[in-house]
Amino acid sequence: MIKLIVTDMDGTLLNDEHEIHPDFWEIEELLNNKGIMFAVASGRQFYNLESKFERIKDRMMFFAENGTHVVHKGKDLYVNPLNKEAAMNFVRKGRELSSTHLVLCGKNSAYIESKDDSFFNEINKFYKKIERVDDLTKVEDTFLKVTFCNFNGVEENTYPHLEEFATNYKVAIAAHVFIDVTSITANKGNAISGIQEELNISPKETLVFGDYLNDLEMMQNAKYSYAMKNAHPEIIKVSTYLTNFDNNENGVLKTIEELGLLKDEYAIKS
Repeated sequence: MIKLIVTDMDGTLLNDEHEIHPDFWEIEELLNNKGIMFAVASGRQFYNLESKFERIKDRMMFFAENGTHVVHKGKDLYVNPLNKEAAMNFVRKGRELSSTHLVLCGKNSAYIESKDDSFFNEINKFYKKIERVDDLTKVEDTFLKVTFCNFNGVEENTYPHLEEFATNYKVAIAAHVFIDVTSITANKGNAISGIQEELNISPKETLVFGDYLNDLEMMQNAKYSYAMKNAHPEIIKVSTYLTNFDNNENGVLKTIEELGLLKDEYAIKS
């Protein structure tokens, strides 16, 4: 029996316009009434996620900033920070790369130096609290991750410059234009594993949905792992199942319905 559903946001639960389908609210309520917890795991900032789910935030669990910050019922359950010295070194590295913008992601806010309005408008979709500063290396906060943005595509243009750091840090391609660097132990999968242990929920009782490379470990922490129809090939490869519908076709909610989780009695075959 499923006790926990965890879904990525962009490219997964949300459509390409970053919208939540109107059916979500009724379906989440039905799941909650059955004792099934619905959670989101995203590279997005906690404050952004909280605002997206304002009406049900008091019962939601949020795996924010790629699992570095987990919040439930307004309380921090888990914080896995990036060492300050390392964060500053990645800021300096990002400054050396052409066509690259940086977001320094702190627990209290996100911080940027760039004055580029197109960049600000893009990241404003993912961060509720953003501060423009003159020098990122002067910021004081608990740092969760450093995000590199390249509108020409990070997999080809940015990752090769960061690959050498992947032994000691988690370097995750989060979307076509974003790479996130976090502590080596920070990822959605480790965060979910910790919560599963705390809540006495097994991977066999967990259903997850994802689409991109920062979902990789998450897909390996649930028996019922669904790659979205629109997912990156590597995510499809490591997932147990593939949705019949993509994120623009309400694939997450339709899969939940297909599995019979909304029925009075349900059972998923092993």
